[in-house]
Amino acid sequence: MKRRILSLLFVLSIMTAVFTGCGNSDDSSSDESAKKDDNKGSVYYLNFKPEVDDQWQEIAKAYTKKTGVDVKVVTAASNQYETTLKSEMSGSNAPTLFQINGPVGYKSWKDYCLDLSDTDLYKNMQDQSMAVKGDDGKVYGIPFSVEAYGIIYNNAIMEKYFALDGAVVKKMDEIDSFDKLKEVVEDMTKKKDDLKIEGVFASTSLKPGEDWRWQTHLANLPIYYELQDKKVNDLDEITFKYGDQYKNVLDLYMDNSVSEKGLLGSTDVAASMAEFALGECAMVQNGNWAWSQISKVDGNVVKKGDIKFLPIYFGVDDKKQGLCIGTENFWCVNSKASKEDIEATKDFLNWLITDDEGKAYMYKSADEGGLGNAAPFKTFNEDERSDDPLAAEMYRWMESDKTNIPWSFTVFPSQTFKDDFGAALLEYANGNMKWKDVSKKIVEEWALEK
Repeated sequence: MKRRILSLLFVLSIMTAVFTGCGNSDDSSSDESAKKDDNKGSVYYLNFKPEVDDQWQEIAKAYTKKTGVDVKVVTAASNQYETTLKSEMSGSNAPTLFQINGPVGYKSWKDYCLDLSDTDLYKNMQDQSMAVKGDDGKVYGIPFSVEAYGIIYNNAIMEKYFALDGAVVKKMDEIDSFDKLKEVVEDMTKKKDDLKIEGVFASTSLKPGEDWRWQTHLANLPIYYELQDKKVNDLDEITFKYGDQYKNVLDLYMDNSVSEKGLLGSTDVAASMAEFALGECAMVQNGNWAWSQISKVDGNVVKKGDIKFLPIYFGVDDKKQGLCIGTENFWCVNSKASKEDIEATKDFLNWLITDDEGKAYMYKSADEGGLGNAAPFKTFNEDERSDDPLAAEMYRWMESDKTNIPWSFTVFPSQTFKDDFGAALLEYANGNMKWKDVSKKIVEEWALEK
């Protein structure tokens, strides 16, 4: 009897397991089917700029709330984008949306760049020649913001200087060349106690990873003029013909700044921008994106109406020179993502340039929760411009009769080239390297990498 009862219990347990297993299988299949039917895809954006991380996180939340599509934004640390992108692309959950810095970036990531030729994103571009194209003529990168950089100045401090006895000039319009800028800056340094500033320029950040304003942005000018001389868009070899002009500008920054040269190797961009925001200096080289940093500094004293742009006068064609205007930020969609995620990513980008809410995030200034972009798309009207003060300055210079300098640094050989350039500049600042050796290193490494 006992044996029969045990046998019966065994049979019942087997039947229970079978029916339970079948039940679970059906439920699982049903759930999976439901997920599949409801699968809208998702978006994963690897953002390049730490200074607009807060805005992108808010954008992601807003889009998810509106559409139900999950949007994740990860922001790479300063100067770590390429490293982060390589790491993320090799993972199981790779970005569906990422950035390249132009033709050089495309060469590195072309295997992951989706053809965007037939997208609304490309069709709505104001100037389609700005897109990154492959040798096949197809479109693989779309610029999402036109940006500008130059010398940012605090007009309140400049007005204070103009009012001093013996001031070299009496208004900003008189500063229209490198020689005049140098004369004014050196006079302001002599009068810095009267102006209650610690230096005319913010500290020149030469800390590794924080030197992009010099090894990329300032370095754009000598390369641009050399390309102009030879009437080409790129060179396999350079002579660094305008290296002395570059040196003159860099020396002007370092010799008249808040920090001594020996301290520049430990200074980062955030500290430099904080010096400007706190009124410790009158000028700083940076771009129109900098207002988002300046406005967020605790104790910021720079009023929105006092923040202005001046060209980086270079001593070559100063009377005609405007700001450096262009872009190195191009959206790319990951061609290796799933079909659903690719479509979700395209829809997300379309929302940003066509939907009123999406467009507002693009063009509104940082203090309004936006990106402050000058979006190069026909879908933006005249009244859909950022009221970010530096964006307004950019438009002013774009609409002037000056020649704006394009971003030639997009043809620089590599990030390694730029890092080595920056390292040489630090050695120069510390007195460990002569300028002729810096120039030689730049010329040799360009040729080696090209």
